[in-house]
Amino acid sequence: MAITAADVKKLREATGAGMMDCKKALTETDGDFDAAIEFLRKKGLATAEKKAGRIAAEGIVSTVISDDEKTATIIEVNSETDFVAKNEVFQTYVAGLAKQINEKDYADMDAFLAATSDINPEATVADHHKAMIAKIGENLTIRRFEKVTGDVLVSYIHMGGKIGVLVDAECDAPNDAIKEAMKNIAMQIAAMNPSFVRREEISEAQLAKEKEIIVDSSLADPASLPKPILNAVIQEAVANKVDSYEAAGDDNKGWTAEDIDIYEEKKSNMNYLFNFLSDQSVQALRNIAASHKAEYLDNKIFAGLVEGRFSKHLKEICLVDQTYVKAEDKENVKQYVEKVAKENGCTFSIKRFVRFETGEGLEKKNEDFAAEVAAQMNK
Repeated sequence: MAITAADVKKLREATGAGMMDCKKALTETDGDFDAAIEFLRKKGLATAEKKAGRIAAEGIVSTVISDDEKTATIIEVNSETDFVAKNEVFQTYVAGLAKQINEKDYADMDAFLAATSDINPEATVADHHKAMIAKIGENLTIRRFEKVTGDVLVSYIHMGGKIGVLVDAECDAPNDAIKEAMKNIAMQIAAMNPSFVRREEISEAQLAKEKEIIVDSSLADPASLPKPILNAVIQEAVANKVDSYEAAGDDNKGWTAEDIDIYEEKKSNMNYLFNFLSDQSVQALRNIAASHKAEYLDNKIFAGLVEGRFSKHLKEICLVDQTYVKAEDKENVKQYVEKVAKENGCTFSIKRFVRFETGEGLEKKNEDFAAEVAAQMNK
């Protein structure tokens, strides 16, 4: 598959990795975007995977909850500009779409678009949407929606519709205090963006995949390796001395005389060594560490490092394990929920949540107003 400059740009913006690293990742994964992100994570080159979900298009997320608070809908509709996203006509239109979905049942987006519009009963949802595009003067996209039913539901809209959250809880006696707690948790979800409610939701295959990524990314970060392992890796690089990195190639596992001299000079204070080593020498250490992967997995020190990072990662992606952002005593969300349940004498637990962020995974159009004006003048 041919890799285009736009593909590389998209991956670079999503991960923060270098241009050549992104090109290599896409080449190695035959252009598979998600696989390329995983490739970069394993190499320790993606600065933040969650950037794959960065806001890259305008529009709003809207929510609606039924009067009995047992049915709720969240929807995202995209526009070309933030100006339209703030327009009252557009916002009223999106709210109307959410209301129709909440009051009726649709198997999927196609079924919804083919249905008769509640806003304009003389047209389908799709045809009325085309009319709204003509009226507003921008391309609009009904991107996604999700409908939730449960014991008690709350919604939260952040930043004027940039992020929307629905929280579904099980509770045998819901009251205002429970709903307030759920609203607080919805704010937590908006801010901290967890992937799961609890660890039990993560499949064994996903856990194994996440752990493998942490192992590979740890090997790709030589400076953070346990000292005995780092020293062994460096000694191997010194022993595999090469005349030049260019001649040695991408799979090189040796150092040049220049980097060996730097090491000899700085080894008395290893804390600063990596400030002076060349990028090619650090890559050689990565290659060496990766070649000893099976051996290091049996090393108790390295295994402990991986387990620590894995545990930290799970706390970040699982809602109930996250530190509750409004807590003064560092309690986690699970402890907060248990405390609220005890104070209100009821059963209370978070069942699920849905979080939409406007433009997640979409690439925002690069506006060049000078070029646009020139193009108009040349017509």
